[in-house]
Amino acid sequence: MGRLDGRPVLVSGGARGIGAAIARAVVEEGGRVVIGDVLDNDGAKVVAELGKERARFVHLDVTDRQQWRDAVATAESAFGPVSVLVNNAGIVRWGSVADLDPAVWHEVLEINLTGVFLGMQAAIPSLRRAGGGSIVNISSTSGLQGYAALPAYVASKWGVRGLTKTAALELARDRIRVNSVHPGVIRTPMTDSDDPTMNAIRDQMLAVQPIPRMGEPEEVARLVLFLASEDSSFSTGSEFVVDGGVVTGPVVPAPTPS
Repeated sequence: MGRLDGRPVLVSGGARGIGAAIARAVVEEGGRVVIGDVLDNDGAKVVAELGKERARFVHLDVTDRQQWRDAVATAESAFGPVSVLVNNAGIVRWGSVADLDPAVWHEVLEINLTGVFLGMQAAIPSLRRAGGGSIVNISSTSGLQGYAALPAYVASKWGVRGLTKTAALELARDRIRVNSVHPGVIRTPMTDSDDPTMNAIRDQMLAVQPIPRMGEPEEVARLVLFLASEDSSFSTGSEFVVDGGVVTGPVVPAPTPS
């Protein structure tokens, strides 16, 4: 028996990285997954790996309300009412508060925050038809503390954290739980790249992180599985951190006894 036997799960940003790891974990636990992403070729490869009897792909721009509705309809047609929604899609853009182009600000907020809002709006009726379920919103350690040169990203991820709490209050009576997951530096195409700014920030964080390595997508996926399943049946409106201890505080050398 898997923890998600027969449950339909919709994952945005599911074509690679953390999202693809979540999709694989869902199927391993007996669930059925619909992967939504703008990366059509990557998404098709994941579905081919998992098998069409257990997985579907749908093109999903998370800023498009109709595409969200279509994604939910695909899930219901293929597997039944959605039991779990994982809002995972996101982007990062660099720039200081003083200099960031407002167009970039709006792009990040639209994808990272408004996309989560639209996803919940589209999925809630299906979750109600399923008799309840779980919404897991992927935030970040940037939703718990600030980082220089990431104003839009930090603002969006704090917004996801707050939106999660409001949704949890509103949906508890429908037996729908809503929680946020806050990854630190995870080995994905976003963090394991040739971007010098990303690499510099990543290396600075790892230098003071209690567990001094990048996390793996599968480590985030295991936490998402916990929140998607009945193992977390009494948890809602909460933050779950998977970050190697980075928000606990920096590791500093112990003082030398005098």
